[in-house]
Amino acid sequence: MTDLAYTDAVAKETAPIFNLLKDQYDEEYWATIAPYIFEINTLKKEKNAVILAHNYMTPDIFHGVADIVGDSLALAREAAKTDADIIVQCGVHFMAETSKILCMDKKVLIPDLKAGCSLAESITAADVRLLREKYPGVPIVTYVNTSAEVKAESDICCTSGNAIKIVNGLDSDEVLMIPDKYLAQYTQGHTSKKILTWEGSCEVHERFTADDIHQFRARYEGVVVIAHPECPPEVLAEADFTGSTQQMIEYVEGKKPDRVVLITECSMSDNIAAVHPEMELVRPCQMCPHMKRITLPKILEALKTEQPEVVIDPELAKRALIPVNKMLEMS
Repeated sequence: MTDLAYTDAVAKETAPIFNLLKDQYDEEYWATIAPYIFEINTLKKEKNAVILAHNYMTPDIFHGVADIVGDSLALAREAAKTDADIIVQCGVHFMAETSKILCMDKKVLIPDLKAGCSLAESITAADVRLLREKYPGVPIVTYVNTSAEVKAESDICCTSGNAIKIVNGLDSDEVLMIPDKYLAQYTQGHTSKKILTWEGSCEVHERFTADDIHQFRARYEGVVVIAHPECPPEVLAEADFTGSTQQMIEYVEGKKPDRVVLITECSMSDNIAAVHPEMELVRPCQMCPHMKRITLPKILEALKTEQPEVVIDPELAKRALIPVNKMLEMS
């Protein structure tokens, strides 16, 4: 980090955020990051920019500078409603692409172009074309955690939250569901249709094991286990609830368990703990290295330079928008 001054004005302006995050950041460290939060929040107003932060962003970003927070699709949909000229996507590259597809008239920035995704990179547009040749007439349902090129070759998109509804709503007894094999397997358990899968997976969620759940339950009495459907089936079988990041949040805020563990990227637990100190959030500590490429200094630099910009060919964007809009219509 380049040193910025921690002045009285910065301390005063960021005090409410520090009060929210004081259990996660000590005063000495806060003095090094608060100036970035101050500068980012000042500059985004000057440039009519809006900052989108995924649920896996660290608390300093999620609670400190974000204007809109949520899962990948929710972020893009909300961004499309704003009158901002610039969107700064704090997440990974496919999320920034989705925002651009829905907001072609806006400048979309991502603070680090190398913020990728193992799941999105597990399949290409050429792979999808080959699948269509191999399984003619079978509708292709593509997870939003994919590139614009892959979306453009698909029939309809889905999220981890609406996958079951989308698959069951299709007029076909057989469905290709790509690229996450675990989301496909989870969906298969909730439909009578035959689901054909692809061998893609999330490098964070696939690390969890059923033994992890057993250890959490043995160590933390009465803990409620909530898992993401990108986890292996043996993990989901041990969980009390399975859902998308947004569904996890809704479950926690609705049920208000005294002690809970979220089987997903660990920054999400940090973000929930900040606003729900009455709950004990057990930290699973599986971090996404790609999400963690997004930092306050990089966000500030992106705002200053308006780079790196996410650019998508207009014709490709039109094609990719079709399966996204079909999903929105069905859900």
